[in-house]
Amino acid sequence: MVLKEATILVIDDDVDVLTALRLLLKPLVKEVIIEKNPSNIGAQIDKKSFDIIILDMNFNGLVNTGNEGIFWLNEIKKSRPDTDVVLITAYADIDLAIRALKEGASDFLVKPWKNEKIINTISLLLKARKSNTTNKNPQTLSTSTIIGESDAIKDVFLKLKKVAPTDANVLILGENGTGKDLIARALHDNSNRRNKPFVKVDVGALTSSLFESELFGYKKGAFTDAKEDRTGRFEAANGGTLFLDEIGNITLGQQVRLLTVLQNRLVTPLGSNQEIPIDIRLICATNLEPKVLADEQKFRKDLIYRINTVDIVMPPLRDRGTDITLLAKHFIAIYADKYNKAQFSLDSGFISKLKKHDFPGNVRELQYVLERAVIMTDGNVLKPEDLVFSTIERQTTKTSSTTTMNLDSIEKNAILTVLEKNKGNVSKSAKELGITRAALYRRLDKYEL
Repeated sequence: MVLKEATILVIDDDVDVLTALRLLLKPLVKEVIIEKNPSNIGAQIDKKSFDIIILDMNFNGLVNTGNEGIFWLNEIKKSRPDTDVVLITAYADIDLAIRALKEGASDFLVKPWKNEKIINTISLLLKARKSNTTNKNPQTLSTSTIIGESDAIKDVFLKLKKVAPTDANVLILGENGTGKDLIARALHDNSNRRNKPFVKVDVGALTSSLFESELFGYKKGAFTDAKEDRTGRFEAANGGTLFLDEIGNITLGQQVRLLTVLQNRLVTPLGSNQEIPIDIRLICATNLEPKVLADEQKFRKDLIYRINTVDIVMPPLRDRGTDITLLAKHFIAIYADKYNKAQFSLDSGFISKLKKHDFPGNVRELQYVLERAVIMTDGNVLKPEDLVFSTIERQTTKTSSTTTMNLDSIEKNAILTVLEKNKGNVSKSAKELGITRAALYRRLDKYEL
């Protein structure tokens, strides 16, 4: 299901919130219904089928439990168990939101929200719904958010299919922007834990003081600002999957603490002596190269063995050949929808210019470059001049092309350099490269140059 086909119900007692979400979503989806009174939820879902329901967690005392959102979540799930429910919560309600995930919520958004986050959340849920309706065979791999058909990405899919159904710990390696978080999500969605929580933590961004409290939780009074008990991410992921992103950036001291928890499968919240058993599937990701992780002055070898039962390496975009075209068409369609523009056609020079760029920022860079192109162009045909790469990206590309040790990348870059030098003259370029014209044409076809 695409965004434009979706019907969404928003329930919140704050008129400003209802208005803001209606204005945001109305141009993007088929229909948005807003409802101020949660008591009317039953009537709303009886007369119409909704793909997604966005539900506030706190109302004005209509249900005197202190967690109205969970009450209404349960009411929705009783009659519409397949409907995706997204909770809206303030920061102070994060623990309650985590509990809601365990009770069937599909996701939660934190106030104040970012519009892009809401749209992305809804898009991912709709893609998952489409995948679930068209893919009833549990042996078939669901990778609806990962686009590609190159040999490099097919190798990733093959590994995913073998590893996902197991509880093996997985380490995802790859440059920034290659989509490591999508692989983590695909591992969870194709596992036996798919109906349990998927909890992501960017551990590389946690300070030493926040590391333990965020991962293991704390009790009220454990430190000055601990005004109430807080559930840690390990406990929140219990029964499901815990995804630790940027694992390569944590300190040796943090590594020791993490290793102890993984070995014993027990967490002790700060300010408590009580150990809590945990049952999680652990997925980690890092952009560090294996040789850096192998340096025991930077990363403990015993922790590497613990988190790396299986590794999956995400290939850089420059090694994914035809996937660049597939991804470009995918993102252009998304941004045309997002900015309410007609669908674009692509000039051949536009595609050619994309393929010649090495994309040091990988899929993330491609995404941002295409979003800019969609916003800035006035016509309905995207041309080479609509693609603008920053000077920083071009400089990084030069460095990348001279340091990569991938043979295909070296050959491709050599061909591009010689062709540019000879202003596209194939005969001169073939002679300089020491190959025949026919051999050069075969390589041009191979790399879609």
